[in-house]
Amino acid sequence: MDMTAVEKIRTLMARKGVSMGEMADKTGQSRQNLSNKMKRGNFSEKELMAMATVLGCKIEIRFICEESGEVEL
Repeated sequence: MDMTAVEKIRTLMARKGVSMGEMADKTGQSRQNLSNKMKRGNFSEKELMAMATVLGCKIEIRFICEESGEVEL
């Protein structure tokens, strides 16, 4: 079973020892706002990139055509 984006973020945060408060501070948002977004799984691409940076990772977002399997963007 594939993990959701939120599950992946939470797992990486735990592995890297990054608290919710620290993630909120380093991404320029309140802890409550980040918590709400984590509950909804509602992040902009910019927010995901900022979280990846905090976690020392890079993020790739790709669109793959279901019919051909080719990467579109």
